[in-house]
Amino acid sequence: MARGRERDRAGDERGDGELVDRLVSVNRVAKVVKGGRRFGFSALVVVGDGKGRVGYGSGKAREVPEAVRKATEQAKRSMVRVPLRQGRTLHHDVEGRFGSGHVVMRAAPPGTGIIAGGPMRAVFEALGIGDVVAKSMGSSNPHNMVKATFAGLGAIQSPRLVAAKRGKKVSDVLRRPEGEAAVAERAA
Repeated sequence: MARGRERDRAGDERGDGELVDRLVSVNRVAKVVKGGRRFGFSALVVVGDGKGRVGYGSGKAREVPEAVRKATEQAKRSMVRVPLRQGRTLHHDVEGRFGSGHVVMRAAPPGTGIIAGGPMRAVFEALGIGDVVAKSMGSSNPHNMVKATFAGLGAIQSPRLVAAKRGKKVSDVLRRPEGEAAVAERAA
């Protein structure tokens, strides 16, 4: 049986209809009472549909399965939609911060895969991202990493949304500046 961090990183993947849930971490705490110790467990779960919707939740209970069930229910209630480019990567590079957690996420070309550690990998797999490069530069606490990842994903804006806000066409928003276009043509 995996112990400690190995168990945390292993994750647990189950299909719930169309939803995929990943167990990110389980933490055991002990309360010392007259007859000995009373153990409690907390679980962190990420749930997604693999098509751009994802949520996270945490649950506490005396038994692991009950803590996981509570976390999964909370994750399903907290799902958010994230705009994806071509359904496989991010529209632009983004940073996320929560407490001492700091993560950087970058869009990647096709075939790159998910280059990310533990808790962030679980979020990207549940979200349905196929190509992304991510780095955690702050806290390694799974709760802070997941919350920082969600803060970054919440800051992503699709070109269609930006164009609507500015009153322009999507092609105008995506067009490269004149200097870059001229340099690219000369190089070709």
